[in-house]
Amino acid sequence: MTKLRVTKEFRFEGAHALADYDGKCRFIHGHSYRLFVTLKGTPTENRGEPKCGMVIDFSNLKEIVNQHIVDVYDHALILREDAKLAKEISQTYNNVVVTPFQPTCENLVIHFAQVIKKAIPGNLELHSVKLYETPTSYVEWFANDNQ
Repeated sequence: MTKLRVTKEFRFEGAHALADYDGKCRFIHGHSYRLFVTLKGTPTENRGEPKCGMVIDFSNLKEIVNQHIVDVYDHALILREDAKLAKEISQTYNNVVVTPFQPTCENLVIHFAQVIKKAIPGNLELHSVKLYETPTSYVEWFANDNQ
């Protein structure tokens, strides 16, 4: 059986602040995130099925990632739960995501991988997640590195 990798790109806008950081990123600032999600699987061979020859219909992958990641984080302010005023800001404004972790690109990609792994169909594997924070800076998560 031939294993293939399928990848879909997603884009969303977000802002964050890194509590206790010693540089400019301690201030609230925004990013145009680019997220690449790669799944691994075998194309279906059932000739009578509408999805014959597909690992996953790209529209199904889009639905999963939009529901669990993009719809949650797009145009959101992401703050660590113990950041100053995080509780007050999240109670006052909509679209504030409060996390138990520092919302770095590294921690976001780990979190996104965990969420996506739980949401994909059981016949597929999450191969990798790549998150661009700027056009020239990104973090990658690979399943093989995290078993």
